[in-house]
Amino acid sequence: MSPVATPVHIHPAIDSLSDVQKRRQGTALFIRALPVAGHWISVPHFVRNGDCFLEWYTGVMQRSSTHTLHFKVFGLTGVAVTADSANLEHMLKTNFGNYPKGELAVSMAEDFLGHGIFNSDGEQWLWQRKAASYEFSKRSLRNFVVDAVRFEVIERLLPLLERAGRERDGQTTLDMQDVLERFAFDNICRVAFGKDPACLAEEGMAAPECTEFMAAFNDAQNAVMARFMSPAKWLWRVKRVLGMEPERRMRSALATIHGYADKIVRERRERRGEAGSDDDFLSRFAAAGEHSGESLRDVVTNFILAGRDTTSSALTWFFWLVSTRPDVEEKIVREVRAVRASGGEGTSATFSFDELREMHYLHAAITESMRLYPPVAADTHSCQEDDLLPDGTFVGKGWMITYCAYAMARLEGIWGEDCEEFRPERWLDVEGAFRPENPFKYPVFHAGPRMCLGKEMAYIQMKSIAACVFERFSLRYVGGEGHPKLVMSLTLRMRGGLPMRVKNRERAS
Repeated sequence: MSPVATPVHIHPAIDSLSDVQKRRQGTALFIRALPVAGHWISVPHFVRNGDCFLEWYTGVMQRSSTHTLHFKVFGLTGVAVTADSANLEHMLKTNFGNYPKGELAVSMAEDFLGHGIFNSDGEQWLWQRKAASYEFSKRSLRNFVVDAVRFEVIERLLPLLERAGRERDGQTTLDMQDVLERFAFDNICRVAFGKDPACLAEEGMAAPECTEFMAAFNDAQNAVMARFMSPAKWLWRVKRVLGMEPERRMRSALATIHGYADKIVRERRERRGEAGSDDDFLSRFAAAGEHSGESLRDVVTNFILAGRDTTSSALTWFFWLVSTRPDVEEKIVREVRAVRASGGEGTSATFSFDELREMHYLHAAITESMRLYPPVAADTHSCQEDDLLPDGTFVGKGWMITYCAYAMARLEGIWGEDCEEFRPERWLDVEGAFRPENPFKYPVFHAGPRMCLGKEMAYIQMKSIAACVFERFSLRYVGGEGHPKLVMSLTLRMRGGLPMRVKNRERAS
């Protein structure tokens, strides 16, 4: 008989489930006590819950009739946060021009991301968008991505898991979050810059600068998130002048990040014109026009953020969720084996693009995982002129407005009574084919004119990894009882990593 687990609701934990419930109950009581019920909150209350913003905000939204709240920082700067899909469509499409990233938001990430595609507005954003869109539409780039993923899976990921499965009869513990981040870093560097840092290679083969760079990248993300989460948006500048944390660490991280990115740009320019050296994205981008070294450095940092952190975050939560649901894992394995069998003998250790497209259930499981744990849990824009959102919320000129995809996933009004359940079947039609949702209901890849260009390539990478891993191995979470703790950075990570044990599929029960 197939192992079947009872579907469970996915509740995030701060220290324990009871802590979350207490926070949510306390928040609800506080909100009801406000003069304008359900809308205005105080800055002290926001600060108090800053370490668990996602869980706290979700609790507020589950009790709010509008799914929107707003407050003012020291009576000056207005801030709004929404989880309403109609509000999202208004911001990201209908009235797109009124909600740019904005000078304030851009300035808080400028030293890290420069004026790259994720941290720019207007003409500066538009020309990057057009150039990137042109390159992403090419079949040759898609094939280059497939080849890069195939190399990393066959030469590094599968051998690593095989060694872990053999050692002490599968008792070796791997931090899969770290493994996936190193995999994604290798892959994005090969695809975007034609460089192989070999972070997932056997011990001793990877360059020390790669490990240093990844640590610096995490420090920079955490520092930028601290700036956004601070009610006083200018406070980080004071901390930087005084050398206080996390700005002191940020200064060191930026030196490492910029040094590494500048080296990549310099090497690509030196190799320009060599046979086979112009397939990567950076070379294609640079060939489209004249760009300064600083501009190309911004391209490097922005694409590392997009290519390493989002896919590794998505897969980290996906592997954890599947480890809690043997019935889901069995369906994935069954589908992968069916696709493999239909391909005949002599097939590759990985899967072709067409074979990956046949894996509808796997596609649904990854999509459902990202619904519950979106790699970018919240995104912030600015309001240029006074506006009224569809739910009746006023947003003033100069206000910052954030939409929270994490909270949206947990609202019954959007996803139904089983919204907190991990249920891949919600994405399949009666014939088992994948059925996409409205992007304003599912803004995991953003929506509107800023819709993620790398969506298809992200799915290629994630499905290739998942299919190859589950075909050969079974992974079990060994991090203890309860829900892994969330780390709210620019991308959603697990505090303490994802410890898992690996068993070869033939020996797995």
